[in-house]
Amino acid sequence: MFYSLFKYLDKVYDLPGSGMFQYISFRAGVGLIVALLMVIYIGLPIIRKLQRLQIGEEIRDLGLEGQMAKKGTPTMGGILILLAVLVPTLLFARLDNIYIQLMIVSTLWCGAIGFLDDYIKVFRHNKDGLKGKFKIVGQIGLGIIVGTVMCFSDQVVVRDHTTTAVQQEQVAQNGNNIITSEKIIVENTNSKTTQTTIPFFKENEFDYSWLTGGNQKWAWLLYIVMAILIVTAVSNAANLTDGIDGLLTGVSIPIVAVLGVLAYLSGHIVYADYLNIMFIPDSGELVVFALTLIGALIGFRWYNSYPAQIFMGDTGSLAIGGIIAVFALCIRKELLLPIMCGIFVVEALSVIIQTRYFKYTKKKYGEGRRVFLMSPIHHHFQKKAIHESKITMRFVIISIMLAIISLVTLKIR
Repeated sequence: MFYSLFKYLDKVYDLPGSGMFQYISFRAGVGLIVALLMVIYIGLPIIRKLQRLQIGEEIRDLGLEGQMAKKGTPTMGGILILLAVLVPTLLFARLDNIYIQLMIVSTLWCGAIGFLDDYIKVFRHNKDGLKGKFKIVGQIGLGIIVGTVMCFSDQVVVRDHTTTAVQQEQVAQNGNNIITSEKIIVENTNSKTTQTTIPFFKENEFDYSWLTGGNQKWAWLLYIVMAILIVTAVSNAANLTDGIDGLLTGVSIPIVAVLGVLAYLSGHIVYADYLNIMFIPDSGELVVFALTLIGALIGFRWYNSYPAQIFMGDTGSLAIGGIIAVFALCIRKELLLPIMCGIFVVEALSVIIQTRYFKYTKKKYGEGRRVFLMSPIHHHFQKKAIHESKITMRFVIISIMLAIISLVTLKIR
């Protein structure tokens, strides 16, 4: 909103300082600060309001040290994160940008799914919350929307460099050929494509149409299916990671920071050409959204770090996972997610391995056995008497390392 307003003021009235709003870096920085201060400023009144309304977390006794002391801690704090993301985004981002529109829709969509889950848990006193099949249906719906827009919107394109060699001849007046030279012409063309970035390969662009034998119609369908799988997987994995104070916010900040850097590089024609990565016009605007989200997450940690004064609930965790998934799809870096979101992957795998092994051993031996002391894996470490603040810090350090590795893949091919 402010982008268009100050552009008008700069053009019509030549207002001093209004030109700063044309720069992505300025709007992103201001968005981060506003989001952070917004969470800190309104966080405490919201916590007190939730306490008065007795909107507290129902704790299942899992035998973890200090667990029951958290009973009654206000939940549904994800609403605070969503507000701190959406308000600065609406103020400072370009709302005519298709990628910003996708991120706003994704934030609201996943936030609504999480809100329904929290509402059923808190107000209906149903510890199971929203049934898993309804969550999946909602996530599939978002995947279809994102995949379809990415495939068929005219605003979602990749700019290709087409190089053509043209032979030139200079001819003397008597008709004799005296000089022959070659001129290189580079043409930039926007194209619809199902290409994405694949790490560790020299030619790091992978086209989904390769899997369909070049059939573009089936490639679009395959891309939409991939979008559904990615949104569902990352959203649910983030939800599993949200198990101890400050864990999900701490792990997510490096991931979102890397996505913001990649969006800036992909949306800058000079840097994209230098790094030999896809140039995606208008994707640089996503930096505003990324930094706004980082500000909201840092602000939320003010109240969510150990001992937590508020929990984000599924309203926040499902939204954060969905945002990360859609953001990666927008900048065509979804195949980097297993590296960037390595903590999410391990958390989800620990649950899958534990569940499958328990069922297998129960069927074979008549008694279920476990690989981990408890899953997700952060509870396994809690069972080993490691304090949750130490677990959180170590997971954050690992997330930072994985974020750096993800950036390094731009040069390691």
